[in-house]
Amino acid sequence: MLTDLILAILHHLLVFGLAAMLVAEAVLLRGPLAADTVPRLARLDAGYGLSALALLAVGFARVGMGVKGDDFYLHNPWFHAKLGVFLLVGLLSIAPTLRFLRWRKALRTDPAWRPAPDEVARTRRMVRIELVLLGAIFALAAATARHGGF
Repeated sequence: MLTDLILAILHHLLVFGLAAMLVAEAVLLRGPLAADTVPRLARLDAGYGLSALALLAVGFARVGMGVKGDDFYLHNPWFHAKLGVFLLVGLLSIAPTLRFLRWRKALRTDPAWRPAPDEVARTRRMVRIELVLLGAIFALAAATARHGGF
């Protein structure tokens, strides 16, 4: 029981941390970027990626060591949908991550460099899509916990 509680607490803290970092990225991508914003975005995105990996590990630990047991999750279509959307968000996050790294490198080479407004807008749009899908993950998590209400 205590293991399940600890894993649930970690899972929830990681979810909220991940969401906070993604929202912070979205906020920083509004408008033109200042020189100090690009390194911040890269650091936030690194934290976002590490949180996602930790969240995945803790989530799988909950499947294997949690009170509900793996049978509950492995035969739950809502869990599979939630995991699929989580992986989709991970795949979508690759493009912004590569842009942030490229921007940081360009800024190191030329301190006066700034990303093009259309590239910032595309990145902002991608981060917003990730946020919408994160909301879908929350809904799927509720459905998973209740086995879809069945």
